[in-house]
Amino acid sequence: MSLFTKLFGTQGKGGKAPTPQEAIQRLRETEEMLTKKQDFLEKKIQVELATAKKNGTKNKRAALLALKRKKRLEKQLAQIDGTLSTIEFQREALENANTNTEVLKNMGFAAKAMKSAHADMDIDKVDDLMSDITEQQELAQEISDAISRPVGFGEEFDEDELMAELEELEQEELDNNLLEIGGTEDVPLPSVPSTSLPSRPAKKKQEEDDDDMADLEAWAAN
Repeated sequence: MSLFTKLFGTQGKGGKAPTPQEAIQRLRETEEMLTKKQDFLEKKIQVELATAKKNGTKNKRAALLALKRKKRLEKQLAQIDGTLSTIEFQREALENANTNTEVLKNMGFAAKAMKSAHADMDIDKVDDLMSDITEQQELAQEISDAISRPVGFGEEFDEDELMAELEELEQEELDNNLLEIGGTEDVPLPSVPSTSLPSRPAKKKQEEDDDDMADLEAWAAN
């Protein structure tokens, strides 16, 4: 009976296949068991090596037997290493397959939901609906434009006539301003006072004349 048969057992014709999750769990348990076995063999190898070194010069027969046992243990360790690599590869493959299965399952579930959502939809009906929406939007825009357009309540005015009347008013205002400026020429000037200004006292005037003469003499002397 092979190692895998011992680990996973036999499957009869009517037996139910294990799920990916169950197989992955079994493989992980096997990896853990083999890893413990590795640790045990490595310790045994170190013991046999120490025995061989101890009896190398004293008891060659005991040393040779220890080396033989070490070789057998190393062979078992190498086999376990290979088995672990195979199990690890198989576990990773199962994990990837399980992931892909879940992804496909969810994608299928989403596809069914989308199909159900589109069950009552028809492309022609959608086109008609979009046309109706566009038409109503255009109508709403026309209504908004009509409401916002200024209304004259039935009164219409000629823009040219209004501009001509405005120019006449401006010209009339300008003429009035010119007339006001011209009328200022007839405004009478204030009359000259009839009373004479008081004369400067004679004494003070004489003193000022003496000062002027003194300044003139000083200037001529220089």
